[in-house]
Amino acid sequence: MSGSTYGKLFRITTWGESHGSGVGAVIDGCPAGLPLNETDIQKFLDRRKPGQSKYTTKRNESDTVEILSGIFEGMTTGTPISVLVRNQDQRSRDYGNIATLYRPGHADYPFTEKYGIRDYRGGGRSSGRETIGRVAAGAVASKLLNELGVRVCAYTKSVGPYTVPTEEYRYSEIPENSLYMPNNAVAEQAGEYISSLMAEKDSCGGIVECIADGLPVGLGEPVFDKLDALLAQAVMSIGAVKGVEIGDGFSASASRGSINNDPFYMDHGAVCKRSNHAGGTLGGMSDGSRLILRAAIKPTSSISRTQQTVNTSGEDTDITVLGRHDPVIVPRAVVVVESMTAITLADLLLQNMGAKMEHIRKIYLQ
Repeated sequence: MSGSTYGKLFRITTWGESHGSGVGAVIDGCPAGLPLNETDIQKFLDRRKPGQSKYTTKRNESDTVEILSGIFEGMTTGTPISVLVRNQDQRSRDYGNIATLYRPGHADYPFTEKYGIRDYRGGGRSSGRETIGRVAAGAVASKLLNELGVRVCAYTKSVGPYTVPTEEYRYSEIPENSLYMPNNAVAEQAGEYISSLMAEKDSCGGIVECIADGLPVGLGEPVFDKLDALLAQAVMSIGAVKGVEIGDGFSASASRGSINNDPFYMDHGAVCKRSNHAGGTLGGMSDGSRLILRAAIKPTSSISRTQQTVNTSGEDTDITVLGRHDPVIVPRAVVVVESMTAITLADLLLQNMGAKMEHIRKIYLQ
């Protein structure tokens, strides 16, 4: 299977299956001399691990990370960083009834057609548990970005029909509710909505918003490797994501040039923008303002109500998905979106070092 590696200079490869021995990642291209330990990575993994609230799967996993290589005396060595998280609470028997059935909303059918074999235990490689490797790599990328004054933060903007208006954001409240919303009151309403869906054996989706501050001007390239395009690829590679927008996104299509354009002005010798409809990018490159990205997360595919499907023999039948599943994926997807954004930005920052001769001179002629 190809397609498990992402990035050019800061490269990650994730591996493992949902019900295998473990999952993890290899992070290659991280510069030597970055302070890093397991606690740095564990903080990120704790944000996505199951069992944190009544709105997440009850699978009991500590998601404890082990760093196998690339660190010596608390510092990165410049060699590949390999991380492992062992699976502890697999209940593969819960999936025995779907070995010959295709679950609606899942990768079962195309995976079987493509490879002729699939690991049906919890989705195997197509499981959301694969994102553990992404989050571990995202923790490393975020540590690198922090050293350069770049801060990335993601949160839940909406769950189902409940949305936090931008003017009512209270970022300090994000860690105070289990949905990671920047408004406790809206989070409470959203929680009641999720509970009602759980009673109906149903699920919902939502929107994750991610912002990045402190980016220099010029990250990304003006043609195929646009900042927007790479971020879209990175975030759309997350299994539950069905759409990505930057800045005003789709709403810009209903706007006008006189409104959608962000006027420039000078502030103490610096070029600034009076608005940020573009979401921090111009012509595929960062423009120095706040990067704003949103990811649309679909409703959880695994629901316990009976659905129509077909089996591997080509017969119509019904399916009831057993096992332990999230009624909403959004809260646990927050750190995944943040991680993929951080990985993309770290990779582009390293690539950007070779954009000008003056950058290269600073390294080699000091």
